[in-house]
Amino acid sequence: MIAILGTGKMGEALLSGLLRAGFKPGDIMATARRPERAQSLRETYGVQTVSNAEAAKSADTLILAVKPQDMATLLGEIAPYVPADRLVITAAAGITTAFVEQRLGDAVPVVRVMSNTPIRFDEAMSVISAGAHAGEEHLRLTEALLQPVGKVLRIPESQQDAATALSGSGPAYFFYLVEAMVDAGILLGMPRAAALDMVTQSIVGAAVMLRDSGEHPVILREAVTSPGGTTIAAIAELERHSVRAAFLAAIEAARDRGRDLAAG
Repeated sequence: MIAILGTGKMGEALLSGLLRAGFKPGDIMATARRPERAQSLRETYGVQTVSNAEAAKSADTLILAVKPQDMATLLGEIAPYVPADRLVITAAAGITTAFVEQRLGDAVPVVRVMSNTPIRFDEAMSVISAGAHAGEEHLRLTEALLQPVGKVLRIPESQQDAATALSGSGPAYFFYLVEAMVDAGILLGMPRAAALDMVTQSIVGAAVMLRDSGEHPVILREAVTSPGGTTIAAIAELERHSVRAAFLAAIEAARDRGRDLAAG
């Protein structure tokens, strides 16, 4: 039995992904703060909705998907009901395995996960790290839960805040870029719908090309950049406006904000 505690947008995306992967609704419990939210989950997915305490008592695996600022309260609520053999997966930005272990005690195995919103389309990037009491079997179980909804990578926990900024928030950077490119198309006289189609397919095609070719992005970019051509003129403008430096600063800021959220 799997329980998702705090079934918001990311928790619901994981829930729907587990069902698509073959889990039965009876295998999954969900918790929600608002009764109308719980009712919506029952009606949409057919899963049980229970209290956090009931989920902690009954499930073999607990997925903690509340917001970082709500994690301490949730852990205090469920701590009396979590035995030492219960796998706890924490999916909140900035929350360390040590933070969870200190509040649950009894050498509970904790695995830290950061995923992202493409989980809704089985294209998530999920990174996982083991806590002090989590072993190979716990990492494998976590991977088995996440692999049906995307790619899973093991990393040291010291890199989790960076991963949150890079891939957890990463889709938003691409949507921001798409928005800017579509606006540019409109500026150049393109209809919005046509501009969106062209930009979307260009990004999808480029992403697949990067993933499947095995080539370094510099090589792929240089292949499009002819001497004296249109692409190098655009790249020169991006460099003149320090777009690369802006991305470095933005992702560093996201990393820092994740740490702030965890600190409360």
